[in-house]
Amino acid sequence: MSRDTPELLKGTLDLLILKTLDGGALHGYGIARALEEKTGRALQIEEGSLYPALYRMTNRGWIDFEWGLSASNRKKKSYRLTSKGKKLLREKQTQWSEFTAAVALVLEEGTAS
Repeated sequence: MSRDTPELLKGTLDLLILKTLDGGALHGYGIARALEEKTGRALQIEEGSLYPALYRMTNRGWIDFEWGLSASNRKKKSYRLTSKGKKLLREKQTQWSEFTAAVALVLEEGTAS
């Protein structure tokens, strides 16, 4: 993707994280890798964006976490959606669908001439 991807990502990072956690609990690195894999590496979420977002989303009650141990016996924090986060995900998915449909109408209009 283009170098403008980080700017485009700013408004959608919360939605992408919520959707990724809808599939089950993951640690931070797992969230980043899942997004990378799902997008064919088009989106690469840097730690400097991911962890502040996770912190903010935890404070807002959208996600929760618990400490556990990794396979190598190291502490890891796993994040999961709360009921508030699940509700917000559904709302944001609807808003995103409406928004992208509206943008597509504008963009398609320019190609018809």
